[in-house]
Amino acid sequence: MKHLIVYAHSNVESLNHSILETTVRALEEQGHEVVVRDLYALGFNPVFTPEDSAAMRAGQTPVDIQTEQEYIRNADVITFIHPVWWTGLPAILKGYVDRVFAYGFAYASDENGIVQLLKGKQGLIISTHGTPKEVYDSIGMTDGLKITSDDGIFGFVGIESVGHLLFGSIGYLDEAGYQGILNEVDSTVKRLFPSA
Repeated sequence: MKHLIVYAHSNVESLNHSILETTVRALEEQGHEVVVRDLYALGFNPVFTPEDSAAMRAGQTPVDIQTEQEYIRNADVITFIHPVWWTGLPAILKGYVDRVFAYGFAYASDENGIVQLLKGKQGLIISTHGTPKEVYDSIGMTDGLKITSDDGIFGFVGIESVGHLLFGSIGYLDEAGYQGILNEVDSTVKRLFPSA
């Protein structure tokens, strides 16, 4: 399978970066093809400008958006790896969705409503947050994060969500806790995507 990982964390020494490395290694060990789009390293512009809008309405999609859309078009599986900031996606990843999952590419509409243009693809999300998981579970935030990303983004465009790993208490765990997270990422990825 062809995997596209969209990665959004600014710190190369972060747990998210270790999660990225673990995910890539697990997929490659299973014989999958992996492409990583590190949004910070790319300097991806997250701002959907009036110029973008006008160009796309005229059928002239900006080159940087076309590039990312081509990666999505070629992928069987799209994985987002990111921290949860202010109970949502980092701005650079939200902007990626705003600009790349565009009308006419990711979805359209007809007399029956929304047409999902990315059907046949699978999606996985791996995200981290500093709040203890039990707190997010108890206040409904865990479910809210899954609804807004799994359903609100992937589901809206026809991508089948195959999982969403949410890890809490980041910044407060011991070494064994962090290793446990990486072990869970490795085992989950290998279970979801067995040998190609």
